[in-house]
Amino acid sequence: MEEKEKYMLRAIELAKENVLSEDGGPFGAVVVKNGKIIAEGKNLVTANDDPTAHAEIVAIRKACEALKSHQLAGCEIYASCEPCPMCLGAIYWARPAAVYYAASRQDATRAYFDDSYIYRECNTEPEKRKIPFIQMQRDKAIEAFLRWMENEQRNPY
Repeated sequence: MEEKEKYMLRAIELAKENVLSEDGGPFGAVVVKNGKIIAEGKNLVTANDDPTAHAEIVAIRKACEALKSHQLAGCEIYASCEPCPMCLGAIYWARPAAVYYAASRQDATRAYFDDSYIYRECNTEPEKRKIPFIQMQRDKAIEAFLRWMENEQRNPY
């Protein structure tokens, strides 16, 4: 069996196991570096009462902790399903070398995990979104960005 298939099968196995437990939804993910799984994650949204505890996010957090880095340079992520918009954002911030996924977002939609409205909302102007996004105190908030840009000791990411 090819190495990549082995990692993907582990992500899928985590998803299947999670369905049989009370931990959460049918999603699993692993992070691999140098041919070794360094972190695993399963969906813990309902188990932890945490809407951000998707399998990919859980695996990214564990991998970053293991690597003592906020980025996953040289790593690969294997997910049992195409990452949702939140996980997609986290993946881009983590900067892995590649992402492999099994089931599609359309497969997830058929199982009542429909993220299509979130994709649409991302392309909608903030004031027109279904949940009101109201900008305020922008002039004061920009001060934090100015301080950041002036700080020569900042840790860029």
